[in-house]
Amino acid sequence: MRSITILGSTGSIGRSTVDLLSKNPEQFTVEALVAQKDVGTLAAQSKILKAKLAVVEDESQYINLKNALGGTGITVAAGKAAVIEAAQAPAQWVMSAIVGTAGLRPTYAAIERGAIIALANKESMISAGPVMLKAIKDHNATLLPVDSEHNAIFQVFHEPHRSYVEKLILTASGGPFRTLSVQEMKAVTVAQALKHPNWAMGPKVTIDCSNLMNKGLEMIEASYIFGFSEEQIDILIHPQSIVHSLLSFQDGSVLAQLGIHDMRVPIAYTLAWPNRIKTDLPRLDLPSIGQLTFEQPDTNKFPAILLARQALKIGRDRPTVLNAANEIAVQAFVEEKISYLDIVNISREVLEKMPESRLGSLDEVLQIDQQARNEALKVIHKKIAF
Repeated sequence: MRSITILGSTGSIGRSTVDLLSKNPEQFTVEALVAQKDVGTLAAQSKILKAKLAVVEDESQYINLKNALGGTGITVAAGKAAVIEAAQAPAQWVMSAIVGTAGLRPTYAAIERGAIIALANKESMISAGPVMLKAIKDHNATLLPVDSEHNAIFQVFHEPHRSYVEKLILTASGGPFRTLSVQEMKAVTVAQALKHPNWAMGPKVTIDCSNLMNKGLEMIEASYIFGFSEEQIDILIHPQSIVHSLLSFQDGSVLAQLGIHDMRVPIAYTLAWPNRIKTDLPRLDLPSIGQLTFEQPDTNKFPAILLARQALKIGRDRPTVLNAANEIAVQAFVEEKISYLDIVNISREVLEKMPESRLGSLDEVLQIDQQARNEALKVIHKKIAF
């Protein structure tokens, strides 16, 4: 049996992981579940999976969690330090699904003890890629990508064949605004941006998908995870979200991973890796889909891709700054303080304003991240005032 810890068990990725675990109780034991503040869901999950430890980051929710799990024998804890301790608990496999830079320190703590890391926290690679990769190597940890695109590449990529690969090709649905003009996109509302045509995800990722910033960030993540340069990574619009990514080889062969658009598919692969588990998920029915279509992304409408390419080419702290500025800009859009197109413009302005720095440690990453957030807030306040 494989022992499991889920960092971020009440989010969309965490819930999907819990669902898979609950249907395979004979194969997994649960060491710890961690949530930010959703005590009701956390308590229910802990009971279902018979977790040894339940942790809520929000210390004000400690009593509520303790009461909800009274008499179960499940240990209860709260606070940021408790989250780190949960990551350090002796689980073989850790789902890193805490959203944002809040997930960096817990992920790093799990890496330091040599765990298998199922990585759903994008920021671990986008903001701190070089630091995380060094720690993974130093502590003999294992990285398993959870994002459907990176997971697809992971399933078809074999390290001994690296020299044969010409391109990594990440697919993108194109989001809800693929057919809109730039003029029409100026009037996009928060409600419209939160309606993804294929995937059910959290609000931040959903909005990132709508302007293809998510795909730009995934390109950065793919470069770090697989060790390929920006020039070796292409992005292809694929509205059906059936082909999740492809590898193109020097002999003209192209390998792809296909599946339904349900995050439980890549999560299941990481849970059982290097084996596979049986799931009750719907099977891919290609005849009913009928056709699969592909097109090049329009970078005039979706300049986030070019911005991410620029950040990846320069390297150093540029991906860290881009990720932080974008996160602040997205939140400002959700709060209806800025327009939809302002998201990318603000991210670009922050990149231009902040001097380049090297990344040497996790503390430095978090310091640069905070500086970029502060700069983004200044740009937003100036825009609002104007």
